[in-house]
Amino acid sequence: MTQSATEPTQPDQPQRGGSPGARSQQNDMSAREPILATSGVSKTFPGVKALQRVDFRLFPGEVHTLMGQNGAGKSTLINVLTGVLAPDAGTIRLGGEVVAFASPQEAEAAGVRTLYQEVNLCPNLSVAENMFAGRQPRRFGAIDWPDIKRRAQEALARLDVSLDVTRSLDAYPIAVQQMVAIARALSVDARVLILDEPTSSLDDSEVAQLFKILRHLKRSGIAILFVTHFIEQTYAISDRITVMRNGEREGEYLARDLSADQLVAKMVGHERMSARLREAAHEEQAADDLQEVAHDHPEEATATQPFIELRGVGRRGTLQPVDLEVHAGQILGLAGLLGSGRTETARLLFGADRADSGTILVEGRPVRLRTPHDAVRHGIGYCAEDRKKEGIVAELSIRENIMLALQARRGWWRKISRQRARELADMWIERLGIKASDAEQPIALLSGGNQQKALLARWLATDPKLLILDEPTRGIDVAAKFDIMDRLLALCANGLSILFISSEISEVLRVSHRVAVLRDRRKIAEVAGKASNEDNIYRLIAGSGE
Repeated sequence: MTQSATEPTQPDQPQRGGSPGARSQQNDMSAREPILATSGVSKTFPGVKALQRVDFRLFPGEVHTLMGQNGAGKSTLINVLTGVLAPDAGTIRLGGEVVAFASPQEAEAAGVRTLYQEVNLCPNLSVAENMFAGRQPRRFGAIDWPDIKRRAQEALARLDVSLDVTRSLDAYPIAVQQMVAIARALSVDARVLILDEPTSSLDDSEVAQLFKILRHLKRSGIAILFVTHFIEQTYAISDRITVMRNGEREGEYLARDLSADQLVAKMVGHERMSARLREAAHEEQAADDLQEVAHDHPEEATATQPFIELRGVGRRGTLQPVDLEVHAGQILGLAGLLGSGRTETARLLFGADRADSGTILVEGRPVRLRTPHDAVRHGIGYCAEDRKKEGIVAELSIRENIMLALQARRGWWRKISRQRARELADMWIERLGIKASDAEQPIALLSGGNQQKALLARWLATDPKLLILDEPTRGIDVAAKFDIMDRLLALCANGLSILFISSEISEVLRVSHRVAVLRDRRKIAEVAGKASNEDNIYRLIAGSGE
């Protein structure tokens, strides 16, 4: 059952959200017409119900934040609102009139402007050229450059931003480029501004500057749809919040009446999670067995020496400086919502992104992990979050996929013989229980769980000391999940260190000896033993358990 922002809420919630003036506006929203609204909007892709009968409304002069986990339907809803996708059912209204945008250009012409996570401007052009690209004012048939400069300065001044508009856009940081994009959007009489993850690459001071501009726009009557994964930012800027889950609108709430705990629970469906896991009794017993193995002797686990240590390691705009230790023969879990910094931490450890602060120690010695090759040389393997895009090579066989990391570490001039490669592939297929006809079978023909096992085999073939696993059980069936987790615990018993990342908190707790909790790109806690329970983790993620 969904809840409307106009329904009564619990009286003891902290007063959050917009200013008192904005709150008085919220009280009479039911008497006003939304500037943008959907009714019963649905969208289906092959095998996926991306949106299911979604009702949504956005009022003038408000910041309305759209929240939900990955795959909740946020991006699809934005694409439907802006003409990128046509809905299969339902209606969209702009200013009370039914609309059916055939393209983003039609939506922009009607006053609906969208700014995406990556600034969609031309970095080699000047600020002024970017602001008026495709619609340059002319005089006597020629482009009126003085007028373009004047208009660009005026548009930025309305946002209280002062720039040299003749300078190249790439001379300015990302935060300033976003402000240029906002000024461009507003220079064509935008009524609705949609911001999709605009703060993902900004530091705290840049976020504060952006929010100052958004509050100014709100006072001028612009309707702002804000999409983010950051809970603190949600409460810093939002008047109302709509929560999406599994393609449906879970509910619409006044920000001041919805606690962070409640928000997180509604996003992840925490109240339903345990019930789903209990549906199959034999699977529940398997889970209990794994939990017992993982947490039998936590004191002994933490007594081992750390294989890798992070001391103040961070990356500007991506991850606040963090301290972490992954011990030999131990699984360290990373828990947090999407955008909390989990994957960013993994990428820094693997050298896929370069840290700009702090020190990394491997077996007590400072090292520089500037590239994945550096990480592999130090015994680190990484199974990325998206196995389709960053993991398997669909055109290759199982054998060829398993051998990729080992061959890369040896160097392509030291070719592994086909016979040796076949022997190694067969060994790992047997050890990990990969269900395939033989090693020459195309990996694309395997199930998701068996593809994931093949990726594990790829890194285990390199004899790693640390294995980083980002969402290793996503998109696979329950039996395969427990099989993989059981094998991970067995590998740890033989001395392997594992950094385990999953959106399913229950999975993190099931296999981890310790759990580091991240929120809004920073580590906020580390728990072990009796403190490692779902309720405590969710309180920490929401910010109420610190």
